[in-house]
Amino acid sequence: MNRRRFLAAATVFAAGPSLAGAAGPASPPSPLAGVPPAHPGARNLITDVPGLKVGQAQDAAARTGTTAILPDQAAVVATEAGGGGPATRETDATQPQNLVHAFDAVVLSGGSVYGLAAADGVVDWLGSRHRGFGMSPNPDAPRSPVVPAAALYDLANGGRKDWGLQPPYRALGLAAMDAVGLDFALGTAGAGYGAMAGGLKGGLGSASIVTGDGITVGALVAVNSAGSVVGGDGKSFWAAPFEIGDEFGGLGSAGLRGAPDDWGRAKRNPSARKNTTLAVVATDVKLTSDEAKRVAIMAQDGMGRAIRPSHTPFDGDIVFAMSTGLRDAPEPRAFTVARIGALAADTLARAIARAVYRATPWPGTDTPTWKTS
Repeated sequence: MNRRRFLAAATVFAAGPSLAGAAGPASPPSPLAGVPPAHPGARNLITDVPGLKVGQAQDAAARTGTTAILPDQAAVVATEAGGGGPATRETDATQPQNLVHAFDAVVLSGGSVYGLAAADGVVDWLGSRHRGFGMSPNPDAPRSPVVPAAALYDLANGGRKDWGLQPPYRALGLAAMDAVGLDFALGTAGAGYGAMAGGLKGGLGSASIVTGDGITVGALVAVNSAGSVVGGDGKSFWAAPFEIGDEFGGLGSAGLRGAPDDWGRAKRNPSARKNTTLAVVATDVKLTSDEAKRVAIMAQDGMGRAIRPSHTPFDGDIVFAMSTGLRDAPEPRAFTVARIGALAADTLARAIARAVYRATPWPGTDTPTWKTS
């Protein structure tokens, strides 16, 4: 018996008499048949993942902000950059072949290259609390927090950027860490404060899912995309097929149609490095660095489902995948990793829509938003 026939026979055997005794071919059961339905977590935020907190801060005058994702204990982190112009820090350290496999926080920020300094504040905050990587037996040697970070471009949004030698980002990083908790604002907040998503106000979004057998997956995203998150009617989200309840308006997908070269409310004449969607997906399942990398790769699909076009030369799109490791991975492991990656992509698509759905204009402006357009 060849391998294909063996697997087909094994499937029929595993399915039981209802298939084995049926006349003619039958569809094999779903690999998740019998698992109770999944549902969003209590907050529908990434902090539904056990072991995670989020803090954020913004500077309204400068129209920018920072979001920090803090695990209770150092977490496995992997990254995958899908855009053509990423602005990052310490992401090389997250590659599986390198020394450090546990990370102390992840930072998302506005401010482009200036915004990467938000990680300085986060590192200082963690170091002052003796958190971080250490190899020296000398108790007086400071520990070295390892904090990957990524920034989006919001330097040309009309906010005050005349900061000279004192950009606000280190202070924003410190303030974000002082604000860490389980609840946080969506929309015009944190790293998404200064963002635009195509022709609409962008922002910060988050969502979660808890499977019927207890796996939790969450996503957090700052949406500053060149592409549009809505279809040609200006209201229906590309992520509509993945919406749960009415978490971003409940309009459904009837208004969606993707004609060739129809980018809807994408930015006109986007410039390099002036966009970027930054995302973190997380799970409580214990993953290795290699497995987290696969989840990050799969989660990039969530951007493609929610933004048209995505991963352009003008975007610095990046996904961080985190594992808090509080739950053992069910066997078979490879199937569990695939399942988490698929859930992460869907959850990220939902979070992107929620970011724009919840966005409000900057104070004193008539910036177009989803709710006012």
